[in-house]
Amino acid sequence: MRGFKGVFMLIVTNLLVFLTLIISGGILINFVLPAFGIDMRGSFASYQFAWAMVFGFGGAFISLLMSKPMAKRMYKMQQVVNPTTPKEKLVYNTVKELAERDGVKMPEVWVYWDDAPNAFATGPGRNRSMVAVSSGLVNALRDDEVKAVLAHEMGHVSNGDMVATTLLQGLMNTFVYFLASMIARVIASAVSRGGESSFMVYFAINIVLQILFSILAMVVVMWHSRRREFRADAHAARHYGAEPMIRALQKIEALAQQAQPVEEEEGSGGLAPKDALATMKIHGKASSLFASHPPMAARIEALRHLQKN
Repeated sequence: MRGFKGVFMLIVTNLLVFLTLIISGGILINFVLPAFGIDMRGSFASYQFAWAMVFGFGGAFISLLMSKPMAKRMYKMQQVVNPTTPKEKLVYNTVKELAERDGVKMPEVWVYWDDAPNAFATGPGRNRSMVAVSSGLVNALRDDEVKAVLAHEMGHVSNGDMVATTLLQGLMNTFVYFLASMIARVIASAVSRGGESSFMVYFAINIVLQILFSILAMVVVMWHSRRREFRADAHAARHYGAEPMIRALQKIEALAQQAQPVEEEEGSGGLAPKDALATMKIHGKASSLFASHPPMAARIEALRHLQKN
């Protein structure tokens, strides 16, 4: 029943997003822009590019705005406002200290109950973010290692990684939609009788091209994601030294390897992969061009290089 409810909510959410983009895009392209002398309705290419931008950037930014509530719904979370336990005080006070050092507004601090040692930062901006840590993380790591992990997550916040990734994703989405549409129109016109495009042929080719171009675009987005992990590690090293972050990564990798056989025996069983939020975690699978995180060995090597310099 819970799985069915999750699927239903996902479908409803996507339909609402789609309708929002259709309505707002139609108003923007047909009324708002022409009122300012920008009429993109004159040619098919301009019109398609305008809609590609609406869906490309619109979808990406709606996802960004929904990132905090979505994260809170995925885990059983509790916000830390007035910390009472030693671990709560460690997490809250560290985030507060880092926010003051980095000159950003204090993020929301959340803890959630999960044996897996994870932490993530998300939110629509540097001053509207949240940092969350799992119970498994604070219980498995020493205090200085927990502080290093929190500094890593605050690195994402202070570097503006969430917005930067959204802009890149929006740009990639725009070109995926636009190029797929234009190429599909040319091919459909060529194969249809009399040179007139068949809608069904156009639609089928457009879908296939969107899938292919999305795969290529994902390579670029994941490359950027791996780069930002190195920057966040460096941020942690600047605040608390490289060694605590190195030890934290080593422990997290060891614990993840221990848990992997259990996950494989249990099977997926869910509606999404276990790493569906990999870009919001301290670690993730890192074995291909589509990995959101670099290999742990590469991250540790980069941190050791910082130690020497």
